[in-house]
Amino acid sequence: MSAPTTTAQTAGSEPMSHRRTLEALSGLLLVLFVAMLSSTVVSTALPKIIGALNGSQTQYTWVVTATLLAATATTPIWGKLADLFNKKLLIQISIVIYVLGSLVAGLSQTAGQLIAARAFQGIGVGGLQALVQVAIAAMIPPRERGRYNGYLGGVMALATVGGPLLGGLIVDTSWLGWRWCFYIGVPVAVVALVLLQATLHLPTLRRDNVKIDYLGASLIAAGVSLLLVWISFVDSSFGWLSWQTYAMVLGSLILLGLAVWVESRAAEPIVPLQIVRERNTALAIFASLAVGMAMFGGAVFLGQYFQIGRGYSPTEAGLLTIPLMAGVLLTSIVSGRLITASGKIKPYIIAGTLVLVAGFAALSVIDHDTPLWYVGVGMFLVGAGVGMSMQNLVLAVQNSVALKDIGAASSTVAFFRSLGGTIGVSVLGAVLARRVADQVTEGLTAAGIPASGSGGSSSLNLTALPEPIVHIIRAAYGDATGHIFLLSAIIAIVGVLAALALRPVTLRDSLDLPAELKAAAVAADAVDGAPAIDQVAEPAGRHRGPVDQARGPADQARGPVDQVRG
Repeated sequence: MSAPTTTAQTAGSEPMSHRRTLEALSGLLLVLFVAMLSSTVVSTALPKIIGALNGSQTQYTWVVTATLLAATATTPIWGKLADLFNKKLLIQISIVIYVLGSLVAGLSQTAGQLIAARAFQGIGVGGLQALVQVAIAAMIPPRERGRYNGYLGGVMALATVGGPLLGGLIVDTSWLGWRWCFYIGVPVAVVALVLLQATLHLPTLRRDNVKIDYLGASLIAAGVSLLLVWISFVDSSFGWLSWQTYAMVLGSLILLGLAVWVESRAAEPIVPLQIVRERNTALAIFASLAVGMAMFGGAVFLGQYFQIGRGYSPTEAGLLTIPLMAGVLLTSIVSGRLITASGKIKPYIIAGTLVLVAGFAALSVIDHDTPLWYVGVGMFLVGAGVGMSMQNLVLAVQNSVALKDIGAASSTVAFFRSLGGTIGVSVLGAVLARRVADQVTEGLTAAGIPASGSGGSSSLNLTALPEPIVHIIRAAYGDATGHIFLLSAIIAIVGVLAALALRPVTLRDSLDLPAELKAAAVAADAVDGAPAIDQVAEPAGRHRGPVDQARGPADQARGPVDQVRG
């Protein structure tokens, strides 16, 4: 019996045709679109949203960070729950949480309320991102996922291109207003809910010995949150050597130290330390940090650069970010096809990280007068780097560890990618806020305007400020944005070094099957006179047997596809 290539298994143990697989995948892709739309639709609208709520640059950053952090902390838990309960039901619960969070966010009256609503929304987004990966892993063999990654890339590109444009149009349409940036995803989520009910049929394979590491997830989230709070407020609300700094940094280190201790003793840890110590997984984590920063930081701060730094409307800002999204779309589809054809991953990851560094380096010299064509070239390079490396890093890990560790390894890489994006947005936002504050103060002083009487120059509500001050703030944002991309380029170099050090891997051909289907495969292969099961997993090689030994499809991949997240 030959290895299955484009078939999946239904609850009734019947192979799904390519058409039925695509039908089920369509619902999952729509769910992924909803999850990504939650961040991209507000990326260009966020300056207007925070301005309308009289928020600050720090609150601007935390609207993004809150969603990313909540999604990052809950993603591994959703993956574990998929081992206990029906995967389709869990996806539908995640959709409901997302819808409720969207409605509350749209009703927010202050920036603080919006941040809290976005954090709740992030719980649903974390579930959608994790469970879509789990479901896809249960349906599609690893070798074929390179081709299907093209569909994922297309959906990501549609959400990342269409989201900013849609958000800009909504904000610029007087009879809609910014609140509809959150409401717009609700009908899409409802359609996804109905479509999944009709098309997605996966077996419920309950593992009775599953242990969910709530304590480890809580300690990691608390430790990282405390560190991000310190990054956001140090040097503005309190000094670097103040008691607040000592309390927050020491508290964060203690919490993260306890998290490591808990993870080393947990039956099924959120971050399996033995997996992290493996070469390819550890290297993929370092590379994913750079990719996560690019994915989230680029979209978040480029939208702000065009609107506040250059004075364009939200709709125009959405149009100006198209080169970034076009780069993601083109290279994710092309590299996915080429990887499926060749079975080789490492060359595309190396090329992606190199292009990513080149894109960040190009953007590091922009200011408020840089020609738009130059900014567009830099954005396209960043997008191209993300498209070639983001999902392929998870794919490389899935094909370089023992089959029994696929789920843990891939979810760990995705966890750290999201965590890197969360920290990256927070750090870049804090650096941007400091430089803007310094340059605004210098500009006001040079213009003979007292900083204390500038009418709230720290606010993003520019319509309430006099024109001379608006001009100073725009120049400050335009000039400071290049600096944060210089930091991104330096960090992205770590991704290049990690990609170069990866062991070469070749995609597997096989798909893990439920235990009851393995017996059928053995019987069928016995009739055909072919070996039924590859008894030995070769982590770096290609597996040609139709059935590999592993724990089940729910363990194949639990990490997010990432988008944005943000």
